[in-house]
Amino acid sequence: MNVQKSDRVLRCYRIGDPDGAFPIYDAEGARLYPGRWNTPWSPVIYTSEHYSTAMLEKLVHANLVMPANQHFIEITIPNGVSYEVFQTAAHPGWDSRNETICKNFAQVWYDEKRSAMLIVPSIPARLERNFLINPTHPDAKSLSHTMPEPVWWDERLYSRGT
Repeated sequence: MNVQKSDRVLRCYRIGDPDGAFPIYDAEGARLYPGRWNTPWSPVIYTSEHYSTAMLEKLVHANLVMPANQHFIEITIPNGVSYEVFQTAAHPGWDSRNETICKNFAQVWYDEKRSAMLIVPSIPARLERNFLINPTHPDAKSLSHTMPEPVWWDERLYSRGT
């Protein structure tokens, strides 16, 4: 593990329904429906380093049926926020269908509150990164986000075509 402090302001993005059961900037969905990097006991806020990666992640999980009313927020991570980068080379098999390696690593990271963010690779876009935010970490309180704005989906992204 190599916890670092950001040396500049960073930004990341999250997509969700502002009128849904949970606010866009919230970990409750991850608690109820754990993803690759969390368990019900480690609810994190999944975000993407780039807007386009946030869109791609949403598309992958939507199974060609995009939920209605999708909006995005831009999250600002100020200088000095702690983060850790998941080292893929140290964890062979991390990208398999079996998510145990990822869940176990992130659970320990969450429980130990090693950093406010865990930077992990995006499965559908391997060169891109996702930022997992531990909302219980003291540094997480310094993050801020914009008001939700509509996502405009190009139908070609999720239609089967003819």
